[in-house]
Amino acid sequence: MRKTWWKIIGVALVFYTLIAGLLMDAPRLAILNETIRAMHFHVPMWFGMVIMLTASVIFSIRYLRTGNQKFDIYAIELVNTSILFGILGLATGMIWANYTWGAPWSSDPKQNASAIGMLIYFAYILLRNSITDPQQKAKIGAVYNIFAYATLIPLLFILPRLTDSLHPGNGGNPGFNAYELDGRLRMVFYPAVIGWTLLGVWLTELRIRLSFIKSKIDEED
Repeated sequence: MRKTWWKIIGVALVFYTLIAGLLMDAPRLAILNETIRAMHFHVPMWFGMVIMLTASVIFSIRYLRTGNQKFDIYAIELVNTSILFGILGLATGMIWANYTWGAPWSSDPKQNASAIGMLIYFAYILLRNSITDPQQKAKIGAVYNIFAYATLIPLLFILPRLTDSLHPGNGGNPGFNAYELDGRLRMVFYPAVIGWTLLGVWLTELRIRLSFIKSKIDEED
C-alpha cells in the first residue's frame, strides 16, 4: 500500500478531472465559453511534461557525474513519457484552437515554439537510437538532453511573450487569472495538474521496470 497510494490518488484525480472538467459548471468567458473546459486537459499535460523533463535533466546530470547507467534509463524514460504528454498537449490545444481561433493551427508563436520543442526531443530519440555503444549513447544522450531542455524553456515561456500571441498571458493578452480563473475552474484545474503528472510518473515507472528487465535479459544472452 505504501508504494501504491500515490498511484491511486493520481488515477482518482484524473477520473475527477474527466468528470468534473466536462460536467461541472464553468464560467462563461468571452469567446471561450464552453471551450474553457479544454484547459483542464491541455494545460495540465504541458505542466506534467515540463515537470518530467526537468526531472529527466536532473537524472542526465547525475549520470554524467556518476556514470551510473540507471540514471540514464530514468532520464530517457522520462523523456519518452514527456513526448507522449507533449503530443497530447498539442492535440488538445489544436482542438481548442479550432473552436476559439477558427483553425487548429494558426502559426501562433507558442504553437510554433511547441512544435519546434517537440521536434528537438524527437531528434533526441533518433540520436540515441542511431548509436549502438551503450556508454556512448548514454553520454551523448545526456549532454543533448541538457541542451534540449535549455532550448525548450525559452521557446515555451520567454519567446512567445516577446511577440504577439493569441495565447492568454502572452503578447500582451491577459492570462486566465486576469479573466476569471474562479473557484469553479480552480477546483478542477489544480487537481488536474497533479493527476496528469502522477499518471505520467506512473507510466514512466512502468517503462523503467521494462527497461531494467530488458537489460537483464540482454546480459544473460
